[in-house]
This record gives sequence, C-alpha cells and structure tokens, in this order.
Amino acid sequence: MAGAKLVDLGFTKEVVPAYYSVKEAVFPFTKFPGTDIVLGPEMKSTGEVMGIDRDFATAFAKAQLGAGTVLPSSGTLFVSVKDSDKDVVLPGVRMMTELGFSIIATDGTAAYLEAQGLKVERVNKVLQGRPHIVDRIIDGDVAIIFNTTEGWQSLKDSSDIRRSALNLKLPYFTTAQASVAAAQAIESLSLRSLDVRPLQDYYAAKVSD
Repeated sequence: MAGAKLVDLGFTKEVVPAYYSVKEAVFPFTKFPGTDIVLGPEMKSTGEVMGIDRDFATAFAKAQLGAGTVLPSSGTLFVSVKDSDKDVVLPGVRMMTELGFSIIATDGTAAYLEAQGLKVERVNKVLQGRPHIVDRIIDGDVAIIFNTTEGWQSLKDSSDIRRSALNLKLPYFTTAQASVAAAQAIESLSLRSLDVRPLQDYYAAKVSD
C-alpha cells in the first residue's frame, strides 16, 4: 500500500509504544428506559472514547471517565460471578478489600471468596426474598458491581440488578477481566492524580525495545 518494502521504511521489528491506549464504547442506555445493558450482537455504540497513559490501569481509568463511568474510591463492592470466572476475578476482589472496600456477594460467590480468606457479607438474590441485592442497591449501599452470568435463566435473574445500577449510574462490569481492570484502575487513582498531556508528548516518546 505504501509503495515500498517495510525494510525500506525502517519497519524491521514490531513497534511497541511506551504508553497504553484503552478504548471504551459509549452506549445510550439512559435514553432507553428498560433496556438491558448486557450487550447483544445487534447493539451498536453511539461513539467511543480512549484513555492514554503510561500504565494500563490509569489508561483504563481515563477511558471509564471519558465514557461517563465514575469509579468509586470507597464503599461496598457487590460480586456475583459464574463458576468459571471465580478464579479470574479473585485478584480484583482481593485488591478491592486491600483498598478498604467492603464485599457483599450471593451464596455461591460468597462461599468461594470466604474459602480464599476474604471477609464477605452474604446477600440474597432477588428470588430468595427480601431484603435482596436490588434492595441494597436502591438503598444506596452498593458503590460498584462485578457481575457475570451464564445461561438464559441467570441472565434473566440478574436483569433487575443491571437496571437498578443503570438508573443509579453505578459502575457495573459484566466480565471478569473488566472487573479486575476496574480494581486496578481504582488502585491507580488512589496512588496518584490524573494528568493531562498533549497527544504529541505520547507520540514523541521512545518506543520500548
């Protein structure tokens, strides 16, 4: 496409930037009451934002902020994840406890986290009766949510949680990997304030070897 060989253009090895860029899609969920925030193949974003910084965690934090998600610095984390995600999300939950967050979880997730030595308060699912997790969310007792589902019934059961979180503008992460990234971002924000730099400063930075 450039009309020359890569070696002639100086591209003899992979270029690795000395910074991280994290893109985040922006969805208009607030404009459509009752919409489930779990993504389907037919859904499209109304735009994208990007966070750039020297480390991944801070770049992720900037991307979340650009998308309108304000990560909390304290409060209560609600965790409910499918079995295959429990090991993956554990480092993120442990990090949140070290940052001073309280943890509440549904029975299965709570049992797993307790077995890993974490202090957890159990909370009912909606079908288990009140007071349940949606009550806790509406009452303002939850600051951030890590929730992954598996299967149609589980997705349906957690729809009230997602809708309540959307109405209250709570940070809500629906994959284990994003949940861990969110914990890392919160830790990064606790260690230093965000800075603003021109894009030219990042582009001018030397690439790593």
